[in-house]
Amino acid sequence: MAPPSLLLCGGHVIDPRNGVDGPADVAVADGVIQAVGPGLGFEAGKRIDVSGLYVTPGLIDIHVHVYGGYAGWMFPDPHSLPNGVTTVVDTGGAGWKDLDDFVTSIIQPATTRVLVLVNIVGAGMTGGPEQDVREMEPEPCAEAVGRHPEHCVGTKSAHFGGPGWESAGGAIEAARLSGSIAMIDFAPQPTRSYRELLERMSPGDIHTHLYAAHIPLLDEESRVNGYVREARERGVIFDTGHGNGSFWFRIAVPAMEQGFPPDTISTDLHKASRMLPNATMPVTMSKFLALGMPLQEVVDRSTRKAADVIRRPELGHLTPGAEADVAVLALHEGDFGFVDSGRARMAGGRKLECELTLRAGQVVWDLNGRSRPSWDDLGDYRNSEQGHP
Repeated sequence: MAPPSLLLCGGHVIDPRNGVDGPADVAVADGVIQAVGPGLGFEAGKRIDVSGLYVTPGLIDIHVHVYGGYAGWMFPDPHSLPNGVTTVVDTGGAGWKDLDDFVTSIIQPATTRVLVLVNIVGAGMTGGPEQDVREMEPEPCAEAVGRHPEHCVGTKSAHFGGPGWESAGGAIEAARLSGSIAMIDFAPQPTRSYRELLERMSPGDIHTHLYAAHIPLLDEESRVNGYVREARERGVIFDTGHGNGSFWFRIAVPAMEQGFPPDTISTDLHKASRMLPNATMPVTMSKFLALGMPLQEVVDRSTRKAADVIRRPELGHLTPGAEADVAVLALHEGDFGFVDSGRARMAGGRKLECELTLRAGQVVWDLNGRSRPSWDDLGDYRNSEQGHP
């Protein structure tokens, strides 16, 4: 076996797909995972001591906005890699008309792996046109998904305030035509109910914003509606999609107490949700720790399960041979507070923070310089007239 180029030593590995939850080293060679196990003891090009930290697969955030059709979009790398996120899914920023521009302007230049849910609206999230039913055409949306299978995982419906099913129904139809999945951001209307939406969805389709105030997840007695449980039993996926307005403790607490957690943890990260709700992936994961979800389940819903939901089983694990996307997380203990979309506070005693991120085996984030040599081991300084070192 060739020596690894990098060895993460002394950490606690949580890799749900492979059932790993304990002390282990992680060896990386040629951009892929070489080995995972306790005390590997390999000679490596770079050894990084991660004692006292958790080592997980690179986090997968299946609901973000990283394309300019949406007013709150943010370029992925500075908002994903420092948070341990190596894969994101843009949810409808690009419609079927501007998908090619999205690929060349954002996806290709990014270090983050950027996947796409194509908006049923041809113009994507550009405000008014997202209400234009003339733009909601399943056939060209499905064709766009098929044109870029390496990037596209399905279709998206969002923000539609009209009375009909052109948006949600169109996205679902486009997903069936393209053999993919639909993610639906839905606001009930008198003419189209949440119950009917779930009945229209197929196994694998995703309802996002599970704990939003506008979603009737709970009945008048604050019990999870039976038809919602039935939809989950049929295989409909329920995603967090925190966002600026779609994660309320007053809904999440009773739902979690009744055994209805999200299938996947995601942020709906954009300019507004990055502020007061601070909906980064580590903070959103920490909110679920505060809600009582065990750390191992939090990691699972942010890695393995997310990869399965978007039908990318090659992602979200540390199997030897897999691309070396890795997050190294500190779990701090103390007196913390978390803010939800209703601007309410929940106290918590644990908070996750990303210390180190590997993307395809390369260190792309290093909070405390663990991968770098000490300055006083680098020899004498040479100024520009002496040539760059």
